[in-house]
Amino acid sequence: MILREAQLLELTEKLRASPWVAMDTEADSLHAYPEKVCLIQISHAGGDVLVDPLTGLNLQPLWEALAGRELIMHGCDYDLRLLRRTHGFLPAAVFDTMLAARLLGYKAFGLSDLVEKHLGVRLEKGPQKANWAMRPLPPHMEAYARNDSRYLKPLEVILRAALQERGRLEWHREMCARLVEQSARELAADPDTVWRVKGSGQLDRRGLAVLRAVWHWREHEAVAANRPPFFVFSTEEMVSLAALASTGQSFEHLLPRRFSPARRQRLLQAVNKALHLPPEKCPQLAVRRPTVRMTMAQKRMMNQLQKHRDAQAARLGMDPTLIAPRATLVALATDGEVARQQLMEWQRKILF
Repeated sequence: MILREAQLLELTEKLRASPWVAMDTEADSLHAYPEKVCLIQISHAGGDVLVDPLTGLNLQPLWEALAGRELIMHGCDYDLRLLRRTHGFLPAAVFDTMLAARLLGYKAFGLSDLVEKHLGVRLEKGPQKANWAMRPLPPHMEAYARNDSRYLKPLEVILRAALQERGRLEWHREMCARLVEQSARELAADPDTVWRVKGSGQLDRRGLAVLRAVWHWREHEAVAANRPPFFVFSTEEMVSLAALASTGQSFEHLLPRRFSPARRQRLLQAVNKALHLPPEKCPQLAVRRPTVRMTMAQKRMMNQLQKHRDAQAARLGMDPTLIAPRATLVALATDGEVARQQLMEWQRKILF
């Protein structure tokens, strides 16, 4: 485990000299709020290492050593977004082994599935709900973490060769590039919609005012307690509270007994403030998006596209939704050229 600056600098020299680098991360999304990167697993030509970002290490030398090169990762969309959001880092390119397996038509494409299939190694089931922020990490968690990056390079060699043989390596490059691009331009949450949780559509404007206030109260409490929001108060309970409070009914039976007097008081103050907002300050009801009604010609176009996509997918032995999910087919049938330009080049060549 790399805990000190000197160790990190030594690692960066090895990474610069290595012809390849594989990486994975572990976070604490089930145990803290906001979530953070708790462990960085790195494999290179010289071995496997764990970097502990919770020690206060200056990780800038690590990001500089990794800049401008391709990283081998598995199912990395979450990792990329978290690294960009918490450390401001994104690799120049990735080779995602999960995407490679999907393009090759694999039905089981989890890391353990691929490692067992190609390398004959059965990985132990990992601690899915473990708190990766705990220190020291138990030996079995360290071993599990190392395995997440240890086998990525041999998998990459096998999968890259298979993609090349089947003429799909460029498809994979496009998909990985799109993944990095999307992670780089993650949009900020809309302040008028972020609090409109499932069930909010049943509330009137006063109820929405209460829900908005309770949502912001929960966010504050979650950050202060460093606990995920659902540990503080569930979404269902928020909607029920808003419905009752906005119609003058008692809602205190919904408040968990674990609430401290101070937390309870802050919630009651937030609700009371929302109940006394001037009507014009209450949120507007959500405008329902009109259902897209396709013309008969558009429906015929979509059916033709779907049949063609499914036939191509069967010929290629891959999941049809990789070529185009249903929403994309609808967009192609109703908004042709715009939707077509949003496809990747390999998808366009298959569909048209």
